[in-house]
Amino acid sequence: MPVAKKRAEKYTCSDYLTWPDDERWEIIGGEAYNMTPAPGIKHQNVVVNFTRIIGNELKGKPCRPFVAPTDVVLSNHDVVQPDIFVVCDEKKITEANIQGAPDLVVEVLSPATALKDKREKRALYERSAVREYIIIDPIELYVERFVLKGKRYGESEIFGPQEVLPLTSLKGIDITLWEIFEVAAPDASDQKPQPGEGQ
Repeated sequence: MPVAKKRAEKYTCSDYLTWPDDERWEIIGGEAYNMTPAPGIKHQNVVVNFTRIIGNELKGKPCRPFVAPTDVVLSNHDVVQPDIFVVCDEKKITEANIQGAPDLVVEVLSPATALKDKREKRALYERSAVREYIIIDPIELYVERFVLKGKRYGESEIFGPQEVLPLTSLKGIDITLWEIFEVAAPDASDQKPQPGEGQ
């Protein structure tokens, strides 16, 4: 997990804004994290596929999807660039960045950032009240999802590549994970019934 720019004082959003535009950094808890190297092809394929599907589903709805590198300012010491996120409160959307917690955040794992996504970012999104946090592993082909219950995330849920992921933060939107991972669709007889089906 790349960490840099160590110093006694915590870095702030003001510090972040002075750093070169051709470098990608995040600040979590006042520590600076270098976002290089660039993600691989499998990572980017998942980002593109998820963004396409959720973008189509959100047409005509008040919620808006975004992709990195878009700054999300969660506090003066926390500025991140999630791979994919959705904001339903238009007051949080400014010309420069997003001010406040998105409703949904999706991080796609890369070798260089996997630990940060699972540990530092999970804790950050929880305390920032991100309603739903999804981690996608493009190599092992699984999805881990956390849903906010009160002020804490409940137990994580795991979904495989031939399952449907129903989004809790965006009611009525289901993500067919075989399209995200570009694998064969399941036989109809193999699919698990979703909540409410057949009732």
